[in-house]
Amino acid sequence: MANQAAWLDGFNQKFRVGPAPMPEIESHEIIVENYSFSINPIDWKVRDLGWLINTWPMVLGCDIAGVVTKVGSNVHRFNKGDRVIGHTVSLLANKAKNGSFQHFVAVEAAKAAKLPDSISFSDACVLPLALDTAATGLFNSSEKGYLGLQWPTLQAGQSDMKVVIYGASSSVGALAVQLATASGSYVIAIASRRNTDFCHSCGAKEVYDYNDASVVDDVVKAVKSASQPGFVGIYDAISNEDSYKITVPILEKLGSGNLATVLPGPDNMPSTSKSNYIEGINETVHVLWENFVGPALEQGKLKCVPSPHVVGNSLEDVEKGLDANKKGVSAKKIIIELKKE
Repeated sequence: MANQAAWLDGFNQKFRVGPAPMPEIESHEIIVENYSFSINPIDWKVRDLGWLINTWPMVLGCDIAGVVTKVGSNVHRFNKGDRVIGHTVSLLANKAKNGSFQHFVAVEAAKAAKLPDSISFSDACVLPLALDTAATGLFNSSEKGYLGLQWPTLQAGQSDMKVVIYGASSSVGALAVQLATASGSYVIAIASRRNTDFCHSCGAKEVYDYNDASVVDDVVKAVKSASQPGFVGIYDAISNEDSYKITVPILEKLGSGNLATVLPGPDNMPSTSKSNYIEGINETVHVLWENFVGPALEQGKLKCVPSPHVVGNSLEDVEKGLDANKKGVSAKKIIIELKKE
């Protein structure tokens, strides 16, 4: 089968589906035949604004689920024929072969995991980028303004830590809730009321509605009442003016805790707190992929959330997928499920 890709020839242009070279494998990579990929906000932001891209044309796309067709010489965790998920990094590497909007993709083995037969490709491909984004903010050093939680384990006990997740029903927020719970932390979620049950299903102990006028005081009270002594801070999975109107006052009233954000943070941080935003995914997440993701999926300790919303079955549907994501989704993730002959 020849390779095809949804090419972006420049920012603010339409995607063009056409032939693509078969990816040349490097020693640290696997080649994956793509069965499903997801759409993330970064995809339409790059399309509209040209962020991060130095070389055109480019193939975008950060999430993939499929089957390994080739294994690099330094890769030992995978074999040809393995079902896998992975985080694809064309935006970081500036190489078209690493984007998931194509039929065959070069994936860094350190950002991939085996997928159990019991989980569909479309369910699984909601995870990779959201997983890495959540992990970077949760587990990197608190000295750098992140939250510094312990790494998740398959037998998580109760740690001394408590954390607040804002936007807990979003793709990144739901993974942050799961990973923080798996680290043993007490998780307090902020989301819309209609997603309360969903947040609890991900592991949140308490859920508060960001629309409530009392949400700041309610969350402050919850943090103070929780038995765990160590409050590490807030993971803000939304990171905009509206979210900062809630997260910053919480930190001010508590007098401690960092703020990890997915976009540049607020200018009015309290002096008792640090803030850092997740500008890129670093190698710290490799620990998660190598030791946790595959076994956690196998044992049901990691859920594929939010649910996939399939909007097409070909590369021609990429544009539609980006537009659907840009309009906004809640407790769902936009998926393209590639039809196989």
